[in-house]
Amino acid sequence: MSDPHPPIRVPVGHPASGRPQDGDEPTRPRPPARPSITPTIDIHDGPDGLTLEADLPGATESNLSIQLEHNVLTLDARIDEPAPDGMRLIHQEYPVGDYHRSFILSDDVDRERIAAELKDGVLKVFLPKADRARARRIEIKS
Repeated sequence: MSDPHPPIRVPVGHPASGRPQDGDEPTRPRPPARPSITPTIDIHDGPDGLTLEADLPGATESNLSIQLEHNVLTLDARIDEPAPDGMRLIHQEYPVGDYHRSFILSDDVDRERIAAELKDGVLKVFLPKADRARARRIEIKS
């Protein structure tokens, strides 16, 4: 059975060069400053690298931007109010706002292979280990 909501691949751009990574669509300009929410993050360490998971309710491929500049990975999402057309919000139990979070990456991350996907409001960013950071066995010669 196929997944009715497959993950969306999110481009990770390089704003300094203006070029997207891996031939994806051009990066979107950062929207004007508005109040923002710091999304909750889980980071998992695996043999091939780190996986960063961010809860971004309301985020879509079109309103989410991931930028990599120097050693800083930045997540930005501009979220619209959730009220349907022709209605107004009268009660709200969770805050709706723009998301913003930045991370300083170590030199152990292979920046050329960073990948991201968004599914059901959860963003997963894979930060692969650079070859020099991977554990390896050293052969002993006698």
